[in-house]
Amino acid sequence: MANVVQEYKTIENICEGEITEKKSRFIATVYPVESEEAAIELIEAHKKKYWDARHNCYAYIIGKNSELMRFSDDGEPSGTAGKPILEVIKGSELTNVLVVVTRYFGGVLLGTGGLVRAYSSATLTGIAAGRILTVRLMHKYCIRLDYSLIGKIKYFLNSENIEIVNEIYESDVAIEILVTDEKEIDKLIDTAGGKLTYEKLETDFFICKK
Repeated sequence: MANVVQEYKTIENICEGEITEKKSRFIATVYPVESEEAAIELIEAHKKKYWDARHNCYAYIIGKNSELMRFSDDGEPSGTAGKPILEVIKGSELTNVLVVVTRYFGGVLLGTGGLVRAYSSATLTGIAAGRILTVRLMHKYCIRLDYSLIGKIKYFLNSENIEIVNEIYESDVAIEILVTDEKEIDKLIDTAGGKLTYEKLETDFFICKK
């Protein structure tokens, strides 16, 4: 049985980096993507945008376990473009990411090694331009407590680095929190001297903000 992934890293939004190697321009565009269908659509749209480029090489990794990996050299010598792009994504420990590197040929041949270095470098530059997110499997709870306990509970949540998702102040205080270890709820109950109630809302993957 495969291990359940507890967390993974991905890119927050579309970002771009560019390098020039012997007059050839290499533009790396990095896309967050969650399905192969979405990746294919983005690749087609990208090729239409950069229709005048010599090559639009790409690689993508999709799935919490990085289950799906694909790449294309798009006319470059085999193994000199798509695979290097893929290796940089893997080396950056990212998933749910598509990278398309657009090459405008500058008239000077780079050779096999030069192409590998250029596509790798462009991909690194593109990824460096974005913000990497950690997405973690967490449990979302709603805890309810009296106003007199709010200071003590807020101090505990902050000291334990527990993320607060939402706060509702009515006749009592309702706080929605994310915990990676459900034992934190027992600690919360102890901290409140048993004077709080809780409800588990869901277990899912959430973007870590702490």
